[in-house]
Amino acid sequence: MKKCFRFFSLLIIMAVLFSFTTCLTAFAHSPYDVYNYDSHGFAVPSQAGYIAEKSVSGNTLGISDFNSPSDIFAADNGTIYIADTGNNRIVALNSELDSVINVYDTFYYENGSKTVLSKPTGIYISSEKNLIYIADSENSRILVSDFKCNVIKEITKPDSAIYPQSSFHPLKVISDNAGNIYAVLGNITSGAAMFDADGKFIGFYGANRVDSQPNSIDNFVKKLFTTAKKKARQERNIPSAITNFDIDEKGFIFTCTQSATQSCDIIKKLNSAGKNIFADKDVIFGDITPVYDSTENIYYHTMINDIDVSSDGCINCLDLTTGRIFRYDEECNLLFIMGTKAEQVGGFSNQVTAIESYEDMLYVTDGLKNTVTFFRETPFGKTVHKAISLYNDGFYEEALEPWYEVLRCDGNYRIAYLGVSVALLKKNDYKGAMEYAKLAESSYYYNKAFEGWRNEFLKENFTIIIAVIVITISIISFIIKRKKHKERS
Repeated sequence: MKKCFRFFSLLIIMAVLFSFTTCLTAFAHSPYDVYNYDSHGFAVPSQAGYIAEKSVSGNTLGISDFNSPSDIFAADNGTIYIADTGNNRIVALNSELDSVINVYDTFYYENGSKTVLSKPTGIYISSEKNLIYIADSENSRILVSDFKCNVIKEITKPDSAIYPQSSFHPLKVISDNAGNIYAVLGNITSGAAMFDADGKFIGFYGANRVDSQPNSIDNFVKKLFTTAKKKARQERNIPSAITNFDIDEKGFIFTCTQSATQSCDIIKKLNSAGKNIFADKDVIFGDITPVYDSTENIYYHTMINDIDVSSDGCINCLDLTTGRIFRYDEECNLLFIMGTKAEQVGGFSNQVTAIESYEDMLYVTDGLKNTVTFFRETPFGKTVHKAISLYNDGFYEEALEPWYEVLRCDGNYRIAYLGVSVALLKKNDYKGAMEYAKLAESSYYYNKAFEGWRNEFLKENFTIIIAVIVITISIISFIIKRKKHKERS
């Protein structure tokens, strides 16, 4: 009997250790500190949702080295397209980044004449329309072609009264389901330029708001003590330009703005009318507090220079200053932080340029290292994504077990406590919901759970409570009558 007990005990211990080491696998292979933020904005250790698997260059792929790659796009079939800016070409790779599918550098007009790219900085693929959209920057055009390199259309500087008298310098390009084309332009702060399916200029879309408040008391006081000469040198109150964008499967356009001074509209989710759905969300994208670099004795502030929306609705933000990737769910809850500035795989230079996702993988281009780095989802990341997907779809009880699994691997994961609290609340386990809401430091769900517990308590003990009230009133009434009787006598 004792031997059987020892045997089963050993099995349980081995299972626990296996589970524990599985959870720690993410730590063992991470070339950077893996962390997240608690409800107070403090960085806490966390598990890795993704691990950098490898980094490839043009040379390792059997072609000439990449030269300042500045954009990357994953087509629906998994083909990865890289805007190899310095080499004036678009390189197509398979999803595992181990073979070259095609190189696009020469395109053909209907009359048979040729045209070549010059510093292409943006690439977008429409799998539905079988079209390639290229922001051909130095040629001052948006080039649209099929996969056989036949030019379908060229979009050049609009001849319109509402277009400013400046150069046409497309940096990034996307297209929606209706065939409309959007371009981020250099030196334009009015938003993204919008063209219809025929290439006709429609106007500007999604301009950022002005960050400063010129009529505030602070600015009023500053103006009182500013000389006319200084006022003339001061910048006008104009919004920062959109840096990059992406479009999701539902047609919402997400934009990012790379700015060290801008505080509003860093990340936007725009509907068809150009309204920012994230405008009222109290979210800080990127690091909550500036990151201190002891080697250079300087604090780095987050500067988001690219954004990607995964097929599951998660948002990936790329930070130029730290080389970090911040992954959020569709409700802007921070899920994972990965990447850093370093030489090893998973680290980047100070010219990290673009991010893209496909299935359980993330891809990042580095314009200085001339590489593409490939991150793969970890088992922990897969569990989090499963729980988040169920939770955001309203299947709170079904998400309960995945949330428990997340907490077994990472006791600091605040969103999991919140998810468990909501699931228990739906199951009418109000005491459990209160406990996990307290751990999540969510006063909202704690109050909801407390309200449910109170109502349940009153319902179950209604007869006793009424009896106690009646008895109490009777006793008080008896004491008052007795006191009055004594006073009379």
